[in-house]
Amino acid sequence: MSTISDTDELFFNRIGLDRRRLDAIVGEALSGADDGELFLEYRQSESMVLDDGCLKSAAFDTSQGFGLRAVAGEATGYAHATDLTEEAIRRAGEAVAAVCRGRSGVVSLPPVGTNRSLYTADNPLALVPFETKTRLLADIDAYARGKDGRVRQVIASLAGEWQAVHVQRSGGEHAADIRPLVRLNVSVVVEQDGRKETGSHGTGGRITYEHLLEEATWRGAVDEALRQALVNLQSVPAPAGEMTVVLGPGWPGILLHEAIGHGLEGDFNRKKTSAFAGLVGQRVASAGVTVVDDGTISDRRGSLTIDDEGTPSQSTVLIEDGILVGFMQDRMNARLMGGSSTGNGRRQSFAHRPMPRMTNTYMLSGAHAPEEILRSVRKGLYATSFGGGQVDITSGKFVFSCTEAYRIEDGRLGAPVKGATLIGNGPDVLTRVGMVGNDMALDPGIGTCGKDGQGVPVGVGQPTLLIENLTVGGTAL
Repeated sequence: MSTISDTDELFFNRIGLDRRRLDAIVGEALSGADDGELFLEYRQSESMVLDDGCLKSAAFDTSQGFGLRAVAGEATGYAHATDLTEEAIRRAGEAVAAVCRGRSGVVSLPPVGTNRSLYTADNPLALVPFETKTRLLADIDAYARGKDGRVRQVIASLAGEWQAVHVQRSGGEHAADIRPLVRLNVSVVVEQDGRKETGSHGTGGRITYEHLLEEATWRGAVDEALRQALVNLQSVPAPAGEMTVVLGPGWPGILLHEAIGHGLEGDFNRKKTSAFAGLVGQRVASAGVTVVDDGTISDRRGSLTIDDEGTPSQSTVLIEDGILVGFMQDRMNARLMGGSSTGNGRRQSFAHRPMPRMTNTYMLSGAHAPEEILRSVRKGLYATSFGGGQVDITSGKFVFSCTEAYRIEDGRLGAPVKGATLIGNGPDVLTRVGMVGNDMALDPGIGTCGKDGQGVPVGVGQPTLLIENLTVGGTAL
């Protein structure tokens, strides 16, 4: 379990910062501010990639630094440095205090409440020898090639990090977290009769490497990547036009995350640039559609014991039975909108200011069995996995490419298709949901979300969904 004493040992004992003097520096810097904090961070990270049996790259990095923020109204003063010394923090305090000049505000109350620790504080990078990690990648390569003679290329990668954060606020309030994060990815290229296709699969979370080293875990990742590649070998050109689309459970929730989730973040709604701005209390989705953002799920990639402002994470209902009920908030946007933070203030690192971001965003299960949903479709598309996509937050318009999809013909799965893209408008799609499955699943732990140049780990999920009259871009004549 991660506690303040864990980060005390790192920042105040090993690095040598003085808690009481920092309290004075932070208090002076935030005098007259509406809000702000000192964010201390220490991070170790590593990655290694095996390509065709050879270790292509291996990297290890250690970074540390601080970010000091003062907030006055909508204005933010932010300074950061890698120099974790009191003198550097004092200079930063003098810089950010400029945003508060001429003001006599009182710094907002600190976050309240506590969370149980949602993940281990163990450092995954230190627990497993480098040789064991590279041997795992070699075993993945050998296993994939032994499974099928059509395998032509195997790329396996392993990545991990250990992040310690300490948030210090005016008045001597402190909060801390220690966060592990690991991920395994496998990509397989197969060839048959001169045709090459690719399949990939990944898994991970806020855990240590031990789970990834289990044979059932890494073999399962290889099996899934190979299955997808072999399915794509049999694919035919995707149909085009407006049709019924069924989305599979789990990872297809990435479409929900991108096309809808960002529009439910507080900053876009405060600025009225979201398609959902001003619609709280109104119907924005079909009956039966309930969407939540939950940062409190143990060991999940998007979970946080506290967010990067020191607020305990929570489960926030965004859409309930089709009615918009709330947004994801950090402290600044919540204050300006007359609400409270939902524990969604996140930042990529000490060099970035916090803003409202998703954690684990998913749709709850409904009443229909997946088989029932499939049987109801005479002709359409079934999509189970997505690759890249583009979204316009203001309008909600999106384009997503499918990496695994099938025709639906008379209530049954038909041939796999290649080249399918889904085109639509997020808020509009929510009103076209015709059936919600009873099989909600979360993704395997691979998501990274980008916003304003910052990337943070996230989770997504959903049950099987039937969406009526969605535009599909394809290549079939």
